Amino acid sequence: MSTALIVIDIQNDYFPKGKMELSNPEQAADKAGQILEWFRRNNQPIFHIQHISTQEGASFFLPNTEGAQLNDRVLPLEDESVIIKHTPNSFFKTELESKLRENGVTKLVICGMMTHMCIDATVRSAFERGFESTLIEDACTTRDLVYQDKVVPADQVHYAFVSALNGRYAKIVSTENFLQQEC
Repeated sequence: MSTALIVIDIQNDYFPKGKMELSNPEQAADKAGQILEWFRRNNQPIFHIQHISTQEGASFFLPNTEGAQLNDRVLPLEDESVIIKHTPNSFFKTELESKLRENGVTKLVICGMMTHMCIDATVRSAFERGFESTLIEDACTTRDLVYQDKVVPADQVHYAFVSALNGRYAKIVSTENFLQQEC
């Protein structure tokens, strides 16, 4: 049984001066980079997910912009797959599932951005497709949300979604715990 790493949407628009800045994206990307290096050292399959906005009126991840490019902290190597998606769910109308199946992958390690959107949608979809997932929670981040003039801080959004995924949809671990368990 093979395990693959899925690095979701760690793209420049989520960083300072980007068009959709998140809370502490550098720290999350650095943690994702540690997980990425572990998978590289251990010759495990790696899939980078890149969101390119095609929705009319989209304001970030626009095609052929620096903001849509994958961030330098997690740039793919030549032999690593990059899957382009246009919705939050990394499986929806992409070749991700077929590539995972071709590689005999049954387990996923997931990290990336945004916890409340693309991470949540992808983890739930992976479960529905029969994959066993581990989510590296500190290698993910999100942003403050606003509903009816109430601001929900990014850390509360993050932990609410991670808590909802924990157990049924994914095993939730920190970067440190993952690396200690695997080394």
